[in-house]
Amino acid sequence: MGSRWTYSKLKLPSNELERTLIAVKPDGVQRRLVGQIIQRFEQRGFKLVGLKMVQASHGILSEHYGELRTKPFFQSLLTYMSSGPVVVMVWEGHNVVQASRKMVGQTNPAEAPAGTIRGDFSVHVSRNVVHASDSQEGAQKEIQLWFQGKDLLDWDCYDSNMW
Repeated sequence: MGSRWTYSKLKLPSNELERTLIAVKPDGVQRRLVGQIIQRFEQRGFKLVGLKMVQASHGILSEHYGELRTKPFFQSLLTYMSSGPVVVMVWEGHNVVQASRKMVGQTNPAEAPAGTIRGDFSVHVSRNVVHASDSQEGAQKEIQLWFQGKDLLDWDCYDSNMW
């Protein structure tokens, strides 16, 4: 197996790093996909800096999905997202927001290519396993909504200084 260059092997200036929010939705948690989803982000070389499992309230979900408030499916989205635990994570790395969106795939799993999280694991557009922030600004807002500063850790991967 060849060597694969990943973020953790490159010492990048901290101002070049981004953070993004990834949430495994209730269907992903219930289907025991959390470990496989985490593995994909770790294999890509991104660093996990925050993780928690929560039973999301309608209040936090209404704020998180505020831009969808006028959509006809909004109430069913809140019901679904509060139907079971959600695993919320913050990942750090170079270009992590855009890379995560590509890893996750299209919202509609029928349009998500094989090899993406939704392409491999999702069964329906309303049960699409995972949420990923859509922009750096969106990521900052979502991270502040779901995490307090003390919940996020700054740490170095053991191999970050080897190269």
